[in-house]
Amino acid sequence: MNFRINVSLVLLSMILGPLVLTSSATETGDSGAVEVRTIRIGVASFSHETCTFCPNPTTVEDWEFYGPPLRGDDVMKLGPYIQGFARRSGELVGVDLVGISSPRPARGGSSGSWITREAFDKYSALIVADLKAAGKLDGVYLALHGAMAVTGVARPESELVKRVRTQVGDIPIVVTLDLHANEDHTLSEVADVVLIVKRYPHYDSAWQGERAARLMARIVRGEYTPTMATRKPGVITPSVFQGTGVSPAMDIMERARRWENGVEDAFVSVAFGFAYADVPDVGATVMVVTNDDKDLAQKIADDMSDYIWRRREGFAGRRLPKTAKGVKLAIAAAAAGNVPVVVADHADRTGNASHILEELIQQEANGFCITTIADERAVANLKDVGASVGDAVSISVGGWADRFAGNPVKLDGVLDFFGPYRHFKDVAVIRFGTNNRVIVTPRLHQVTDVSIFEPLGISLDELKIIVLKSRVHFRRGYHETGIAGAIIEVDAPGLGPADLTEIEYKNVPKDLYPIHGRD
Repeated sequence: MNFRINVSLVLLSMILGPLVLTSSATETGDSGAVEVRTIRIGVASFSHETCTFCPNPTTVEDWEFYGPPLRGDDVMKLGPYIQGFARRSGELVGVDLVGISSPRPARGGSSGSWITREAFDKYSALIVADLKAAGKLDGVYLALHGAMAVTGVARPESELVKRVRTQVGDIPIVVTLDLHANEDHTLSEVADVVLIVKRYPHYDSAWQGERAARLMARIVRGEYTPTMATRKPGVITPSVFQGTGVSPAMDIMERARRWENGVEDAFVSVAFGFAYADVPDVGATVMVVTNDDKDLAQKIADDMSDYIWRRREGFAGRRLPKTAKGVKLAIAAAAAGNVPVVVADHADRTGNASHILEELIQQEANGFCITTIADERAVANLKDVGASVGDAVSISVGGWADRFAGNPVKLDGVLDFFGPYRHFKDVAVIRFGTNNRVIVTPRLHQVTDVSIFEPLGISLDELKIIVLKSRVHFRRGYHETGIAGAIIEVDAPGLGPADLTEIEYKNVPKDLYPIHGRD
């Protein structure tokens, strides 16, 4: 029999590696085609950051407020992690992604409390059923969050991966997590790889998805044997201290990057944790993946965990000014010309709290803008009376959504704007006092940059003080751009205080710093 080499595919194989499996020769007289083994990867997401101290549970209705679960190719558009995974996979010849049923983001985001067992079981079952229907897969990629809390399920992400593992068997399962994940060894025992973003704000979400795709391909073609080590440093931090543009959060992630840059094939991940979930695996987590080197994984994990513990006081033990003092500092900074002063109301999880607004009025501040207060009642009242731009209005805003929301604040002013903005049908801007404004949205809206002002008819140049319902994400639009003249984080009353000793936990470990001591 005569054989000839298919030169073009051999060259492709040399360039792209054995992800494309080719025969070295074909019989003369055939079409010249060679066998190409397609690698099939199931892709799914089930992601939620659950504030268990918020008042309203997250139900099936909340999960499907924006539409039913996505499946097929639509799944590949579901968030930056999956988009990064799909983009990198698309550059590899012979990779077929199979979109597995995945719920859209839930209404309310992290202002939603415990996920109902009904919702968790429904979407977990959909994922497992789709994996079963997909036939033979070579791997599964799951874009999760890590801070999901479910009624009656202690460690929901681990439970979900366990159910997936039961269905798909011994194939690689690669997981990506948010920096605020609460996880422990139970996840690394059922997943082959866990990768976590290193930046907050989360600039590297898509990049972590790309890393997951490259690593998945290497595992499937036998080039990488993942070995994991997991540590819990025993430190819990409020989200407002976790911005990676400042130390010590920046230093912790830089140490992880130095390990990755200095050691071949090491993936060093740190989750700072989400303190507003009363769950047993809450707090910081270190997860290290190496190529079949358990001792190295253990060494790196120990080093990172020890380092976080050594930096615990600056990372978790400091204090922020309370409302009155914080507002006083903001007024002084504005008077000194450091405008605009950005005040971060980081503890308000529902967006309805009125404490800082009330204190600004009490201290006779001027030129301030509250962006935003979530108050569907106030918006409905304006609509009911047929209010129009330019009308004089007398209306109460805020102070009712939860036990920390404060008191309704009565505003007598002028309606400067009333109409649609982004995904809201009606948003109101009320101007009162000496150039003061409150932006009222029907639901929580986190403002991370200055793009909100122009569409609502507000000149940034007129503002001395900007109050944001945000913890760290606002820094991308105000700190990193140099727009903010000063930034003051105020520990106003709320469901997410910076002083974690104020929270009545029931389910967390008994040795967490700073909850159980500041030694």
